[in-house]
Amino acid sequence: MLLWLEAPLQSWGHDSRFGRRDTLDFPTRSGVTGLICCALGAAGEQHKLLSRIASSDMQVEAYPRADEQGRPAPRPPLMRDFHMVGSGYDGSDPWESLLIPKKADGTASSTAIKMTYRYAIQDMAFAVVLSLPDDLAETIAKALVEPRWDVFLGRKSFVPTEMIFQGIHATHDETLSAARELARAKGRAPAFRVLEGEHEGDEVMTLNDVPVQFGEDKRYRDRRVTVQWMTE
Repeated sequence: MLLWLEAPLQSWGHDSRFGRRDTLDFPTRSGVTGLICCALGAAGEQHKLLSRIASSDMQVEAYPRADEQGRPAPRPPLMRDFHMVGSGYDGSDPWESLLIPKKADGTASSTAIKMTYRYAIQDMAFAVVLSLPDDLAETIAKALVEPRWDVFLGRKSFVPTEMIFQGIHATHDETLSAARELARAKGRAPAFRVLEGEHEGDEVMTLNDVPVQFGEDKRYRDRRVTVQWMTE
């Protein structure tokens, strides 16, 4: 299955703290899985569904804009968005007062306002190749075409600008070929790929981004990925 994730802004966090919301340079497995669950309308812990998706191989290829020679153009820097959480609410209003951060004694204070910095990838497209069982692939494909809930690329304000589902293909190579053809049509060039496991590459990383349980008590496990820079 080929998924195409393209938007002016995307954010794929995996180990951020409250005050600083970083993003990886590529979609996480938890982010892609969450997107699929939104399309399916799958709420709650979803142990069985998450187990089936987690057992599939996932490969990502990144496509920035191409320059005049058809090579990857310099990527825009990460965007940093500044937020003040709990500021500007009317403490005399019963509802708004609930949104103001409280001190340990339960009283509101201006010093309880939280400042956060949130980062996002600008103007990128990612091809995500998922190797799924036929029945699951067909179910997910139908959901992505007619999602039950809104789908977004990391944050609810980051909406895709292209159809996410881009077809089911017989082989891995056919899927990548379709992704690269779509990228060329959009004036984009391949920059790097992310493979699961340890391979020859520029960087090997451990990510805690494989969801084993959603719902209120979210749980994840680790996986190893390899980043390979691409040249044509």
